[in-house]
Amino acid sequence: MIVGVAAPRRATRQIRVGTVPVGGGAPVSVQSMTTTKTADVDGTLAQIFALAGAGADIVRVTCNEPEAAIGLAEILPRSPVPIVADIHYQYRLALAALEAGVQCLRLNPGNIRKADQVKLVAEEAKARGVPIRIGVNAGSLDPDLYDKYGGPTAEALVASAQRELGYFAEVGFEDVKISVKASSVPLMIEAYRRLAEVTDHPLHLGVTEAGPPPAGLIKSTAGIATLLAEGIGDTIRYSLTADPVEEAKAGRQLLEAMGLRERKTVDLIACPSCGRAEVDVIRVAEEAQAALAGRQLPIQIAVMGCVVNGPGEARGADLGIAAGRGKGHLFVRGQVVRVVPEARMVEALVEEAERLVAEGFEARLAAAEAGAAEEAEATRQALMADQGDDANDVGERIELIRKKFSA
Repeated sequence: MIVGVAAPRRATRQIRVGTVPVGGGAPVSVQSMTTTKTADVDGTLAQIFALAGAGADIVRVTCNEPEAAIGLAEILPRSPVPIVADIHYQYRLALAALEAGVQCLRLNPGNIRKADQVKLVAEEAKARGVPIRIGVNAGSLDPDLYDKYGGPTAEALVASAQRELGYFAEVGFEDVKISVKASSVPLMIEAYRRLAEVTDHPLHLGVTEAGPPPAGLIKSTAGIATLLAEGIGDTIRYSLTADPVEEAKAGRQLLEAMGLRERKTVDLIACPSCGRAEVDVIRVAEEAQAALAGRQLPIQIAVMGCVVNGPGEARGADLGIAAGRGKGHLFVRGQVVRVVPEARMVEALVEEAERLVAEGFEARLAAAEAGAAEEAEATRQALMADQGDDANDVGERIELIRKKFSA
């Protein structure tokens, strides 16, 4: 089940990028961009397949030279996802990409500024039923708008998008999505908020030139998630200085975490560790993450440092493991089902995850090992006795507080 974000999704028109609907209530889609030379057909296709496997619904490729347009003609019939041609400066390359059969164009109003050229591209796209993304970028704003607004302000970015929409309107072209990206998170957020107030076209979200991880991930998430939580945004891209596969993974994980896409991959949670931990939680969590990477297991898995609090604190997880006295206590939705040696914690976790997805919760709970829950409870009680009840069992204090208010 998909759980909605705090604000309802902004109502927009819907366009179709190939087979992928964007806007109009469609699921928020994930995009990324290849880093290969598009003329390198096999290399570009290999990256497109890798991006699709990592969660990208749409992939953008550069079309910066005639050889790239020729490469597109060979790539498109073999691509597993719709392709957007990225166009800068040369409007003729947009026309060539349309001839190649591309499913969407991205035009930058900051470097294709002649109205007649923009309208010609729009006319040709309209004739083929191909949408266009108006890709406004704070780093390449029209010089006249830069001067008019005193820099790349939110107002200037929105004005650039509206000017391009005006050109499109003159030729009756409305199959549009828009982005107003900036490398400044506050500027990006303000620009999209303003844009959402003046148009019902679907919006493509991103913090441009976010940089390498982890800072790039933090900046991108701060901007994209803020807007998604407000109901703004129909398709997203993380613009990282990294392997583009990391962009697709991050985008997919964000949407799953926000309940905007159905979970397809593992959601690994772990306690931050503390002095009560019976195992190196960081190490075990990293090993579990590596072992589970790439597995299509749509469940939440918890790695907890001690059996004292672990199964209870992670009761909401589908599956988890907690350490205690040299053993791992494997639990399904808070119920301990197996006890394994500490050295086998990660191996057992992966095994149980596979079984849980294949067999279901009821079957795995029914298959619980005899005495596992009792052994875990005995270990828990022993650890509490060693560590002191006051740090773990606050029941008596809670009752005393309640009595104060009921007196």
